[in-house]
Amino acid sequence: MSKIIIYQLLPRLFGNSNENCIQGGTIEQNGCGKFNDISTKALNAIRGIGATHVWYTGVIEHTTRTDYTAYGIPADHPATVKGEAGSPYAIKDYYDNDPDLAVNVEKRREEFKALIDRTHKAGLKVIIDFIPNHVARHYHSDNTPKGTYSFGEHDDKSLFFVGHNNFYYLGEREYGCNIDAKDCADSEYTESPLRATGNDCFGSPGRNDWYDTVKLNYGIDYRTGNRQFSPVPNTWVKMLKILRYWASQGIDGFRCDMVEMTPVEFWSWAVPKIKEEFPGIIFIGEIYQPHIYRSFIKDGHFDYLYDKVGLYDTLRGVMNGQTSANEISYALQSTADIRQHMLTFLENHDEQRIASDFFAAKAERALASLIISATTGTEPFMLYAGQEFGEKGMDKEGYSGVDGRTTIFDYWSVDTLRRWKGDGSYSGENLTEEEKALQAFYSHLLNLCNKEEALTRGTFYGLQYANPHSEVYDSNHTFAYLRGTDKELLLIVTNFNDHDRMCEVTIPEEAFAFFGVTCSDKPQKATELLRNEKLELQLNSFDKIAVNIPANNGVILKFKI
Repeated sequence: MSKIIIYQLLPRLFGNSNENCIQGGTIEQNGCGKFNDISTKALNAIRGIGATHVWYTGVIEHTTRTDYTAYGIPADHPATVKGEAGSPYAIKDYYDNDPDLAVNVEKRREEFKALIDRTHKAGLKVIIDFIPNHVARHYHSDNTPKGTYSFGEHDDKSLFFVGHNNFYYLGEREYGCNIDAKDCADSEYTESPLRATGNDCFGSPGRNDWYDTVKLNYGIDYRTGNRQFSPVPNTWVKMLKILRYWASQGIDGFRCDMVEMTPVEFWSWAVPKIKEEFPGIIFIGEIYQPHIYRSFIKDGHFDYLYDKVGLYDTLRGVMNGQTSANEISYALQSTADIRQHMLTFLENHDEQRIASDFFAAKAERALASLIISATTGTEPFMLYAGQEFGEKGMDKEGYSGVDGRTTIFDYWSVDTLRRWKGDGSYSGENLTEEEKALQAFYSHLLNLCNKEEALTRGTFYGLQYANPHSEVYDSNHTFAYLRGTDKELLLIVTNFNDHDRMCEVTIPEEAFAFFGVTCSDKPQKATELLRNEKLELQLNSFDKIAVNIPANNGVILKFKI
């Protein structure tokens, strides 16, 4: 049994070594990372951090302003593309790979398959995106298997809703130009009939809508609320074939985009079919509505769901001094019955970088949260490329502007990743001492997650209830818990203060009974796993355990039982 550690990277950014990118630059000006840049050395370095899986983001062909008409790929109207590179979530051909990422565009599928094989040989598994809710406005597949029709090909475009249609049609409404004037100078984009936009916009989309996408019809009439799932909607059939195609390429899992915008009935129908054909494949759902979590796990057969609204939001609040650490207990308890199905993270492409001015401003302030996210349970943990170096995400790349996020819309190069790569050895010799220390902490902690049995399969027991706020335990800034098996017990205590903190932790008698531990009045040998320090501490219900916790950090005390 192992804990899943996912490393998310965008190949477009990961392999780009251009130090002189310009705002809004083209692929010729700024360059673009390639599949081939993700070398065996890169993969070994990622595995060294503790990763078990790599999520390759943006590998399927999507809209772009780069001209690939010479390769038979139709051009996109600039008014329907976000940024120069385009959004990885405006899929243009579900059966093809992004030509930007290939050294030889005509061999783009072969280059991606080689990356899959290379990743597996490095001891890592492959996750890619599956975007079920919408496609690009200029969807055009030149790699669709024989016998499969393209989206909308047989739609009745005169009606808003027909059960077998792939899109929702809005009649003769106009699609407004959403970008600045230079993009529409030659000809404004028109669409007749207008189709509903991916974010459930059933009118002309504005700049804040997902205007580069078109919503797919899964059998729900949004005017009446009627759900028409029999006969099986045509969109379901098409999407099942797409899942089957990518699974057959050797990928090990799908990160499914905005699953709550598609009916759970589709997942209930499709996921078991894929899992039966491809045993071991996993499904991860991006979802933000806690009241439907259990349905998507039980009925939708998802292996894991984003724990964004619960744990991520709570930890962010604690880090920024807006929330008490006591709230972490409630966040964990709210999903206690499905905890093993939740996926934790502190960064991804949608969220602001921890070290950005919009979040914590300093990467080290997240280490207490990192310990909690990675060690409270057996559920997967995900980190975003550059997070382990304290990447700030404060570049003004182009479309997205300075927003604390690393762009997914532009051709760009990420400073910390570029310096980590160096000459291709991934030695990190060009990193600062602070960046090296941060990476070393991430690597040590994440490797502990699959080295220590109590973290890999142990049970969680929260201690916050037994340690109310006092002079010796600041419950607003301290969070403590146990992880244990029948062989060992870990006491984990985290400190969200900006200064070191001495605290005294009470472990109640019922906690020892829970783990089957017999209390002793004799000092017990312990190892502090984060710093490899040997200690002797009292381990019983009548003596408090005094520990000194570094600022914005934590301790993991291991006791043999």
